[in-house]
Amino acid sequence: MIRKAALFAAKAHEGAVRKGSNIPYITHPMETAVIVSMITDDKEVIAAALLHDVIEDAGVSEEELREQFGGRVARLVVKESEDKSRTWEERKATTIKKLETAERDSKILALGDKLSNLRCTARDYMQIGDKVWERFHQKDPKMQCWYYTGVLKQLGDLADFPAYQEYALLCDFVFGARE
Repeated sequence: MIRKAALFAAKAHEGAVRKGSNIPYITHPMETAVIVSMITDDKEVIAAALLHDVIEDAGVSEEELREQFGGRVARLVVKESEDKSRTWEERKATTIKKLETAERDSKILALGDKLSNLRCTARDYMQIGDKVWERFHQKDPKMQCWYYTGVLKQLGDLADFPAYQEYALLCDFVFGARE
């Protein structure tokens, strides 16, 4: 299932690149899956990590995911997907709110996704400083801080995992002076 999900995600994201770079987009779901696999060996959660952006960013339907990977994987991906018709702030507030009551597998998936994104932001921040915010739709670092630290608070029950601890350290590194 994991191999099938990796191939499916690679095809879905073919030609896409990470914001502000020439890095193939598929590196993000791959990294997300590695992070998730350090927390759980549940094949469906790892597959969902590989597939977490295919609905939101690649136009894959929930039905197609259900047919290819089953209902649980499809549900996990849907829960991690944002409604791009809403504003940035609405989408992020919804994510934080959903995490309040999310099941553990959804929280693990969210941690993998957000940690992968924050690693990328932290690397770029070390190289170009505050210019990093220019590549985002939401360019205000205080709003980015609100989002990433809001997610951190909702994932507190994963605090024993090194991935959570890394996420907290990167929040402090990138946003420490802005809280």
